[in-house]
Amino acid sequence: MYAKYIKQEIADINGTGSTQAYYKMELRPMDYRRFVSQCAREGHMEESAILGVLSLVSEKLALCMAEGYSVKIEGIGTFNAKLGVRDDKLQDAFEEGETTRNASTIEVTGVAYRADNDLIFNTWDKCTLKKGGISRLRKSKYTLEQRVQRARDFLEKNKFMRVPDYVNLTGLSRSAATVELRKLADNPSSGIASRGERSQKYYVLKCKE
Repeated sequence: MYAKYIKQEIADINGTGSTQAYYKMELRPMDYRRFVSQCAREGHMEESAILGVLSLVSEKLALCMAEGYSVKIEGIGTFNAKLGVRDDKLQDAFEEGETTRNASTIEVTGVAYRADNDLIFNTWDKCTLKKGGISRLRKSKYTLEQRVQRARDFLEKNKFMRVPDYVNLTGLSRSAATVELRKLADNPSSGIASRGERSQKYYVLKCKE
């Protein structure tokens, strides 16, 4: 069976004056029961046996990650837990000295997964692609100046702003909003600064000198 690829338009990351393109799969959903059914049929096994094994793997994987292990499953990939602060807490500044934060304010926010090279190669070996659709960027109805002002107004009323907030304020796609906020934080005249790193990054008003 063919898989379709989509040409995706993304924001101008390199400052060339034109948008960029990358390619992604046009994904079709496959639910858990269907996946198990196909495994049972192709492996000549009972569905109940496969369900039991998958359930055990899921429970044991969660337990091992909870205990701080990075778990490698041959042919599938490596899994480990990701930590972050609770939503009502701002990211700490990294300074010497004791901190008032304790374990109750830190939580597991996700699972990091790195695919095994054999899985990547096996997927590509079985893959036959054909052209699908084209996905264009969402355009904002506001000018850049208006978007910046809306962000400042938001920060006047709120302690901080994250990328989803900027998406809602401006109508930009998430990728375009991320790039634009990064540029604004690097621009001294924008009045907006960034704090934190990666998934914990947020934006604040620059302190007036």
